[in-house]
This record gives sequence, structure tokens and C-alpha cells, in this order.
Amino acid sequence: MTKLAFHRGPFLDRDEFLTPFDKIFDAMIEKQFPEVVEQVGVTPYQGSAYPKVNVYEYDDKVGIVAEIPGLDKKQIKVEVEDGVLTISGDKHSIWDDTKAKVLRRELKQSSFKRSFTLGELLDGDAVSANFKDGVLSVEIPKSVPEKPKRHSVKIG
Repeated sequence: MTKLAFHRGPFLDRDEFLTPFDKIFDAMIEKQFPEVVEQVGVTPYQGSAYPKVNVYEYDDKVGIVAEIPGLDKKQIKVEVEDGVLTISGDKHSIWDDTKAKVLRRELKQSSFKRSFTLGELLDGDAVSANFKDGVLSVEIPKSVPEKPKRHSVKIG
């Protein structure tokens, strides 16, 4: 018979440690680089734990890449409403054998949601997304500002 050893004790859960640390770090970075939010419109350091993302700025767009393993694209939603882009999904279909006694449960069955406020410089109506091999890629084109119209006024 194989024995499994599980450490129990007064240890701090990894998420209990990292989430507050992430929030402090994110606030510090955002305070040091406020121009990212002002110029791009996306707040990349929001402290939300899942999914973790990378945010990239290009000349013509902003890209968001998120790792979301274990789901397929039918379980993920990308929506834009009132200038807020939201990535959400459900992790409720994790395998569970009802004939077995659960000795340890680390795989979470839960929902997640991560939102990004889009600024005036991003076109929320033209967002595109792709999901492949557990990686979600979202592209948000930059808006093309209207050029001011110029015309002569006849002085009467």
C-alpha cells in the first residue's frame, strides 16, 4: 500500500501570502509609472490574482495575454461593457471520481473574473480574442483621433 504524506501545520497558504504582496507591489509600480494608465488607458497592475496577465503596448494596439490552463474556449468569455474589458470563466468541470475518497483537494472548482478599464485611446468596439493551448490573447486597437476640421470663416 502506498502512503501519501501531507504536511499539515501552521504554514501560511501561498495565496494568502502572495495576494497581499501583489497588491502592495502593484500599487507601488502603478504609482511610479502613472503614464502607462494615462497613455494606454489600461490599468495593468490591478492586483487581481487570476488570471495573471502580461499587457503589451504596440504603436497601433494594446495586447493582453493570460494563461488559463485546463479550460476550453467555450468556458471563457471576453466582454466589453461601458469601457471595461472583462475576462471571465468557470472552472467547474474538474474531474472528480465519486467512487474514491478524496485525500487532498488542491484543484479549485470556481469562477474567475478580471477587468480592465479602457481609456479613450482604445477602441473597445474592435476588440479581438484568440484562445489556444491554455493561452488567451486579446487585442485592443488604439482609437484613431479625429483630425480637427479646418475651414475659413468669411468676415461680414
